[in-house]
Amino acid sequence: MRIVLLGPPGSGKGTQSQRLIKSHGIPQISTGDLLRAAVAAQSKLGIAAKSVMDAGGLVDDAIVLGMIQERLALPDVRNGFILDGFPRNLSQAAALEELLRKLGQPLDVVVLMQVDNAELVRRIGGRRTCRNCGRVFNIFTSPPPAGETCPKTGGEHDLFQRPDDNEATVADRLKVYDEKTSPLANFYAARGLLRKIDAEGDLDVVTARLEAVLATRRRKRGAKAAAKRVPRRPARKAAAKKSALKATLRSALNSALKSARKLVKKATKKAAKKAVRKPVPKRAVAKARKPAVRSKPKRARKVPARKKAVGKARRHR
Repeated sequence: MRIVLLGPPGSGKGTQSQRLIKSHGIPQISTGDLLRAAVAAQSKLGIAAKSVMDAGGLVDDAIVLGMIQERLALPDVRNGFILDGFPRNLSQAAALEELLRKLGQPLDVVVLMQVDNAELVRRIGGRRTCRNCGRVFNIFTSPPPAGETCPKTGGEHDLFQRPDDNEATVADRLKVYDEKTSPLANFYAARGLLRKIDAEGDLDVVTARLEAVLATRRRKRGAKAAAKRVPRRPARKAAAKKSALKATLRSALNSALKSARKLVKKATKKAAKKAVRKPVPKRAVAKARKPAVRSKPKRARKVPARKKAVGKARRHR
């Protein structure tokens, strides 16, 4: 699944992300981790980000999106990912939506983890980070398990409190969250992706609430995919009728073509018979080849003058 965890600082996003990694086998994508890794690797984006951070500025959204795009190209995100700490504002959310659309990896669910401000202050005050592996713990809610060692050093976690995790800065951080990040709830609710859970209480209880939301979303996604693959019964009936009509038309057309071919064949044979002439006798051929002999005109007989006179006299009688 492709998941975004939203919530104010101290709501437990990082802790729940670690649990989802183990239960679902999908990686967590943290912009902070990406920035640190890019700077350490001296990549093109890392060098650009370091120059901005050294100048005391905020890393541009385009740089962060470029890092996320590079991360999503790796094979371990094939089955999904967890975005923690990004997006932080509406412009980042819109840019992320467009990037995921181009990559063909749209989000499945966005979970908003809700915690009371007083509890947030307590949690942030108890947050500790390992200097070596970067894992985040909380001395009040999720301390390092007994006997667990740092995967980087093999020894105990070297914990420290970040400067922005002290109680003096909590109020400012929550104010920034309310102004810039909380509007994301409406942004994702409008897209039908937002789900809310109560993130207070026992850690295992919060995890169970989160897993219940993900399971419901997964079932709905599976039902949608199945509906796309298997057409409904009316659609199947319509398809069967259409197929039967096509078969009938095809049969009628073939029969008409067959009859037409027979008629053409018969007419062709008849015309061919008429075209064949009877053999001409040799005598007629020879006669036709001889030049025509013109007969001499008959000469008029001469009647003697005496006979003419006798005849004339007889007529006058």
